[in-house]
Amino acid sequence: MFETLTDKLQRVFKTLRGEGRLSEANIAEPLAEIRLALLEADVSQQVAEDLVAAIRQRALGQEVLQSLSPAEQVVKILRDELLQVLGGEARLNLKSARPPAAILMAGLQGSGKTTTSAKLARWLKQQGHRPLLVSVDVYRPAARQQLALLAEQVPTPLFAGEAADATEAVLELARGARREAVRQGCDILIVDTAGRLHVDAALMDEMRQLKELLAPQEILFVADAMTGQDAVRSASAFHRELALTGVVLTKMDGDSRGGAALSIRAVTGQPIKFMGTSERLDGLEVFHPDRIAGRILGMGDILSLIERAEQAVDQKQAQELERKMRSDSFTLADFRDQLRQVKKLGSLENLVKMLPRVGPFQQLHKASASVDEGQITRTEAIICSMTEQERQHHQIINGSRRKRIARGSGVSVQEVNQVLKQYVQMRKMFKSVAGSPFLSKKLMSARLPGAPQ
Repeated sequence: MFETLTDKLQRVFKTLRGEGRLSEANIAEPLAEIRLALLEADVSQQVAEDLVAAIRQRALGQEVLQSLSPAEQVVKILRDELLQVLGGEARLNLKSARPPAAILMAGLQGSGKTTTSAKLARWLKQQGHRPLLVSVDVYRPAARQQLALLAEQVPTPLFAGEAADATEAVLELARGARREAVRQGCDILIVDTAGRLHVDAALMDEMRQLKELLAPQEILFVADAMTGQDAVRSASAFHRELALTGVVLTKMDGDSRGGAALSIRAVTGQPIKFMGTSERLDGLEVFHPDRIAGRILGMGDILSLIERAEQAVDQKQAQELERKMRSDSFTLADFRDQLRQVKKLGSLENLVKMLPRVGPFQQLHKASASVDEGQITRTEAIICSMTEQERQHHQIINGSRRKRIARGSGVSVQEVNQVLKQYVQMRKMFKSVAGSPFLSKKLMSARLPGAPQ
C-alpha cells in the first residue's frame, strides 16, 4: 500500500546519514525529495506542502536532539508530523440512549459499502455485540441479495423486508429494520445504502432523510483507496452534506499509493476508523495511525502482525506442534497443517511488508518478491494426495508411490521429491534445536515452500 513512498523515503534517509548535523544547506534537497515522494504517492498538494514546512521548521529549530544523527532526527520529526496528519486513534461511538445504535454506510457506487457492511458486522460480533444488517439499496440489481448472502457467511441477522423503487420504500425498510433489531435484541443496526454521487440531489436528500429518521451514532464514508484524490474530494463533499463521523478506506491491500490515507483526514477533519485489507470477510482492520506511520517510514508493523497471528493460529495446534518438535514426531500431516495456518495469515508478500526494512529483515523484503505463493497450495495438494500411512511414515514413500502422488496432485515427481526433501530438512532442524534457548531465532531462518533456495 505504501511501498513506493516507503522506498523513496528510505533513499532520502540514506542521503542524510553522512551528515554531521542538520542545516539549511543539507536539508533543502532531502525535503524537496520528501515533497516529491508525497506528491507521487497521491498525497494532496496542500497536505504535502504543510508537512514539509512543519518538518523544516522543527528540523532547524530548537527541538532537534543532539544525541540523534541527522537521518534519525528527520525520521523522528517525520513520524511525529505523520501522526499529526493521520490523527489520533478513533473508536466507534456505539452508545445510544435507545438501542440499537445505528451505523449509516455512505459512499460512491463500487466503493465496497456492501462488503464492508458485512465485514463490520463480523468485527462487531467479535467485540461481543449483536449487529443486525439491512440494505436500503433499492436501485442496484441484486444489491440486497448480495448483502443477504454475506450475512449468511458472517453469520449475522439480516432484515430483508419488502421494497419498491422509491425513497418512501427506503425509509420504510429502515423503520422496519429498527423494529426488527429491537425485537431480536440487537444492539447495533448497520444500514447499507445505495451508492451515489454528491451532485445527485435526489439521492443526497434521501440520505438526509435516513439520517433524520435513524439519528445514527456513526455515518461512515466508505472510500476506495485506489481512487486516490477522487476519494478525498468525494469524502469532503459528503461531509459537507451529511457531517460524517469517520471514514473506511477499502482496497488498501491493492496497489494504491497511500495518498488517500494521508490526505483524507486533513481535508475532511474526520478520522479513518477502519481499512479493508482483503476481499475476505475477515479483511477489515482498525486503523492505527501510529502503525501506519511506522509502515510508511519502513519501521514495519509488528503489532498488527502479532494480532493477525493470534487470530489465525490455533493455540492448541501450536502447543501440539511444539510437543512434536521436541519429541521428533513431526509428520507430513503436521507439515500440511502448518501450511494451512500460514495461508490463514494472508499473502506472504504482505506479511513481509509488515516487518521493518532494516537490519536482518532487509533480506526478507528482497526475497519476498521472488516467493511463489502458489507453491504452498501445490505442497498442500501433494501431501493431501498421500495416504494417511504415508503422511505418518514418510520413509515408506518409494518411487512408485511418488509417481502416484505426483499424478494425484497434478505435479511432477521432481516436485514431490522437493517437498519430501524440505520436510526431512525441517525435521532435522527441529531435532537439532529442540530445547535450545535460540530456538525461535533459528526457526525464523527456516525457508518456507516457495522461498528461493
